[in-house]
Amino acid sequence: MTTARKQLERTIDAEDRIIMAHYNDQTVRVYQAYNHKIADEVLRLGQFGPSFRIDRMTWIKPSFLWMMYRAGWATKTDQERILAIDITREGFNHILSQVVLSSYDPDLYVSQEEWHMKLQDSQVRCQWDPDRDIHGNKLPGRAIQLGLRGEMVHNYIHKWIVEIHDITEYVADTREAIQSGTFSMDLLSKETPYPVENSIKRTLGILKMGTTG
Repeated sequence: MTTARKQLERTIDAEDRIIMAHYNDQTVRVYQAYNHKIADEVLRLGQFGPSFRIDRMTWIKPSFLWMMYRAGWATKTDQERILAIDITREGFNHILSQVVLSSYDPDLYVSQEEWHMKLQDSQVRCQWDPDRDIHGNKLPGRAIQLGLRGEMVHNYIHKWIVEIHDITEYVADTREAIQSGTFSMDLLSKETPYPVENSIKRTLGILKMGTTG
């Protein structure tokens, strides 16, 4: 593949990267899927409890439909319960500022060795995957996933979470509406582009170095 072709593909890919999220002035909503034990514990305690493995990487996803694709609309094993988690925008912005992409991008890193070292040391891993429609089909845009570990997980569960909602019943009702042909887009929470500073856009691979727009 020619250098020009590679550059074109990177440019197109960057333009496809938009953080779509349900948010307000104070919070951003992310989604996670868990088994019944962890979800029940969260609801009982009002926060993540001892069944949650704080020493492991945990992934948060602002795109509802991507979460539904990943969890099979709450039908996959150990993903039967869907939690909608509102976290502070301050915390979310800090997470974004600490990202290292899960794949090497020569526009962002001097070399593969530098990228690999940053990835190993980072407490936030960013992955851009094809977004999905209600049937799980790929969409042109990319949905962001953020993997947290170490201190970032601690801050996430102890400092940044404002409220946790168990939306499993809503997910099941929406899944049934899709299957019965009665689904309407009004059933989904509105997600709009989340505003981020250009410096963070570059970290996320949305803007190439040297781009000002």
